[in-house]
Amino acid sequence: MKIMMMKNVLSANQEIADKNRAEFKRKKITVLNIMASPGSGKTSVIINLIKLLGDKFPIYVIEGDIASSIDSEKIEELGIPVIQINTGGGCHLDANVIRTAVSNLGVKESAIVFIENVGNLICPSEFDLGEDFKIVIASVPEGDDKPYKYISMFEKADIVILNKIDLMPYINFKKVNFVKGIRALNKKAQIFEISCTTGEGLPELSEWISMNIE
Repeated sequence: MKIMMMKNVLSANQEIADKNRAEFKRKKITVLNIMASPGSGKTSVIINLIKLLGDKFPIYVIEGDIASSIDSEKIEELGIPVIQINTGGGCHLDANVIRTAVSNLGVKESAIVFIENVGNLICPSEFDLGEDFKIVIASVPEGDDKPYKYISMFEKADIVILNKIDLMPYINFKKVNFVKGIRALNKKAQIFEISCTTGEGLPELSEWISMNIE
């Protein structure tokens, strides 16, 4: 019964996700679903990309958290339209929540929407939101074993970001092992190495996003 229930939930979510995707495509809205564990730097990455892309595209942000509005307040300080979604314990955002949030934000055509999903590397990968790109952020302090432990997340990623590379000299992080784990699961994902502290790699990431927008 539990298996059937999960299948039904995913099926219902997929129907809405497909509608979202068609609507986003019609309006030329590019949606990026950013997933990562807590503390990996999701909000910092979004803030840096806003600074690099904000002059080129209208930008909107959907912030997903179990509780609080700390991250959305940081985005609001930049003058960017943002909506906070608190799940009250739920471990992911779903397609219906995103559909409502995009409507409430009044997203314009040819815009970018950043979705900061709830912080974990398990459930968000199972729920299609209608996004264009699934982006997974891992950070150097978390270790190089994440692709081996969270297979579904890295298997489905369109982009993998390795954040906090400025800490590489101080932490026993084997980049070869990290990349090998990703490539065993996913041959096509774009991999970017960045530091939100030094700015390294962020121009290349923002350029790739610009070049791959509808």
